[in-house]
Amino acid sequence: MFSFLAHRKACAAKQQERKERIESLASVYHAPLSSEDKGILAQPAYQIVANVQSGSLNPSDVLVAYGKKAFKAHAATNCLTEILIPSAEEWAKSCNMQGPLAGMPVSLKDTSAIPGYDSCMGYSAWVGKPMQKMSALVRLLRDAGAVPFVKTNVPITLLSLECSNDVFGTTTNVWNKKYTPGGSTGGEAVLLSYGASRLGIGTDVAGSVRAPAHYSGIYTIKASMHRFLKTGNPTSMPGQEGIPAVYSPMTRTLEDLEMFWRAIMSMQPWEYDHSVLHIPWREVNLAESKPIRWGVLWDDGVVTPSPACRRALQEVVSVLESNGHEVSTIQDAPSPYEGLKIASQLLMADGAKTCMIPMRVGETNDPGVREAAGMFRAPHFVRKLYTWYLRYIKKDEIYAGLVENWYEKTVPEYLTLVSQREGYRERWFEFMRANSIDFILTVPNSLPAPPIGGMKAGWKACGYTFLWNILDYSAGVLPVTHVDAALDALGRFKPKNAIEAGQYEMYNAQQMHGLPVGVQVVGKRLEEEKVLEGMKVIESLLRKEGKAYVLFESDD
Repeated sequence: MFSFLAHRKACAAKQQERKERIESLASVYHAPLSSEDKGILAQPAYQIVANVQSGSLNPSDVLVAYGKKAFKAHAATNCLTEILIPSAEEWAKSCNMQGPLAGMPVSLKDTSAIPGYDSCMGYSAWVGKPMQKMSALVRLLRDAGAVPFVKTNVPITLLSLECSNDVFGTTTNVWNKKYTPGGSTGGEAVLLSYGASRLGIGTDVAGSVRAPAHYSGIYTIKASMHRFLKTGNPTSMPGQEGIPAVYSPMTRTLEDLEMFWRAIMSMQPWEYDHSVLHIPWREVNLAESKPIRWGVLWDDGVVTPSPACRRALQEVVSVLESNGHEVSTIQDAPSPYEGLKIASQLLMADGAKTCMIPMRVGETNDPGVREAAGMFRAPHFVRKLYTWYLRYIKKDEIYAGLVENWYEKTVPEYLTLVSQREGYRERWFEFMRANSIDFILTVPNSLPAPPIGGMKAGWKACGYTFLWNILDYSAGVLPVTHVDAALDALGRFKPKNAIEAGQYEMYNAQQMHGLPVGVQVVGKRLEEEKVLEGMKVIESLLRKEGKAYVLFESDD
């Protein structure tokens, strides 16, 4: 009872604090966007930085424009957690005016540690416990001249592809309030999609920057391990190294994404964070390495891509082929399903206990995590009986093969899984080398954005992103098109397993009409620069053929 009351009290206090911090800001932040504000918001990030460096633009004016827009985005979607504006005003006045991010507002996932501000990540027990030390990432951003100005919402536990918790509430998709913006970096995706930020930072352990990019219509590249800063930030699963989370940039445009990556790498992040490899930004010229070989993963063997997602992938394949690129369907690759089995066991080897330790009595868990935890903690005989039912009665070998291995692991079992992971990586390495593949193209998820609450079924269907986490490959997502009610109707469809059935219960092209649809571009490990160039090739060709993606534009 005391735990539940403390939970309710903390949630109410935090929401009131957020409300008061917004309301107490100077009146300029509550005024309509001026023509000057709109002009600033329309500039690409490199232009804002150049104007600040030249002295023609004041960082404080940039902050006001983005602050105004951020509060409009928040009113529409509930995307913000910590309001950093009072500190940001001081940072803007004293920022490095010649830095590679001079005067540029940057939004941050709630996990980012800034002294004096909470990083509660939706856990009510962590409300009112501000960070004492600035993370390596935030120190670098400040030194580069950037102005962190808001933090953004996440799902509790950080293990969901949607975005809700009791402390801050549910964040909705800017394109349709009934749908999720993705997770766990959902609030960040919303802010970028709305145009209230251009440069943001998220984390990814199974798709947590790529699914939001796909669902919300923005850009990202998931870094490989040790390429990007992460030290000093709190997490829901400290010590989880089976499938480590990586911090990665997210942006509104591809142009901004390149600028952001280059700026951060120019600051020598290995001098800020011991975990970052000493790899400066490398110039990649794909024109010198022709022909580029693109492999296409049309189906991961678990969930067939929906008509909308397959159409987006087909558009990319077609435009590449029509412009002379070598594109072929991936065959004889190590099974993505096998990767899903290994990765899911490694990520929840503790039976999903660690991420739920901070939770209080009565605290609402994500529907997918709640179901996953129940499965991983079910008695052995129950799991065995359910597996037998799935395999022999339902004839569902795919789901049965996952369920039978979902239980808390002993240390020897965990080490065996790590060994299996390394063997799996080695087979993919040999496959990529033998076939001389430069990039893999695939969908980021089988569906466009699912409806709010859809992770109760959808948590098991993250294989299209999770695969590249277990392999530690660099993987980017760029928006390509939008769901079209006429073009993307499902028609007759018979699910081949329970996971696919759960996904397709949520698919409705009529109701999803207008939602963004992205494509995933995957390179090998530590090939972030090359992935960026691959994304540039695709976007350039789509624009040339009059198929440029249309960003969300608010009515502000």
